[in-house]
Amino acid sequence: MSRPLSIVLSPLSWLYRAVTDFRNHLYNIESKKTLGFTPFIVSVGNLSVGGTGKTPMVAYLTQWLKEDYRLAILSRGYGRQTRGVRIANEHDTARTLGDEPYLFYRKFNRQVTVAVGEERVAAVPEILYHAPDTQVILLDDAYQHRAIGRDLNVLLTSYARPFYTDRVLPAGRLRESRRGAQRADVVVVTKCPDALSEADRNRMTDRIRRYARPDVPVFFTGIRYEAPQVVFPKEGQPATLRPGQTVVLFSGLADAAPFEAYVREHFKVTYHITLGDHHRYRDNDRLHLTAALNKAGPSASLLTTEKDMVKLDDAPWRSLPLYYLPIQPRFLAHENQFQDLLQQQMQAYHGA
Repeated sequence: MSRPLSIVLSPLSWLYRAVTDFRNHLYNIESKKTLGFTPFIVSVGNLSVGGTGKTPMVAYLTQWLKEDYRLAILSRGYGRQTRGVRIANEHDTARTLGDEPYLFYRKFNRQVTVAVGEERVAAVPEILYHAPDTQVILLDDAYQHRAIGRDLNVLLTSYARPFYTDRVLPAGRLRESRRGAQRADVVVVTKCPDALSEADRNRMTDRIRRYARPDVPVFFTGIRYEAPQVVFPKEGQPATLRPGQTVVLFSGLADAAPFEAYVREHFKVTYHITLGDHHRYRDNDRLHLTAALNKAGPSASLLTTEKDMVKLDDAPWRSLPLYYLPIQPRFLAHENQFQDLLQQQMQAYHGA
């Protein structure tokens, strides 16, 4: 955002910040109530609007924790075409659950309970009714949803746009003031370059702790991409793409820059068609991509994100050479310390 526009929008940011600060104050003095539940509740969220890698972090935690705990994931279900509390089942799609919850449901193949609900306070009892042995609930994108008590608040902030350099909406991208970081029990800086030095990590940690608690643990993660996987396998079609192959890239992300940079480094990209976050794909999108694919040549394939892939389940997409790129966070250092911190708190909570 340009500086002149930011200055023009500053009064609206002050108003927005006053409203959110007052709301947080009401929770802090317990004028607005927070409801606690029996399972250990971990919230994964951010101060900003999108682009911090919540989905890969929730998937990482799920993959790790599901081996030892009976787990549930609760999301709002942004962009879905249904209402109310919904427990994921085999009849659901991205349209009925929302992009990320459906991705979780598909990825973990019913090993965990996945639920959506605008009123997450009402959704937790539904989870416990359907899965009464649930021990841990992961709240996806719930840092500002203070009506539910949580036992651990994981705050994500991106390396390219850390919260301490940003401003409150609409002059910036923060949902609340930087002081909201005080509620974090753990801070994870995401999408870091692999070569980020220890000195740079220490400098960022110091700046984060000016707003968060002075002893809050701070971790740094990069992005690990795996080999592209075919979406609709066909006889004779490779299951994965070889480095250097020609691709038409498309994505609907809040921040597509790291994704594009990686793909351009490993594949020949003829086009990158960028769409809005949570984009709902329609026939004209498929026709546009098909035209771009034809221009790219007979050996080209379509390549997208795992988050976008789950929305492309309609029959017309099945004829296209379509691949997606799996992603997960990669700790630059101290991953064991991060896991030990969570394990110790959960074991103490469950009396292990």
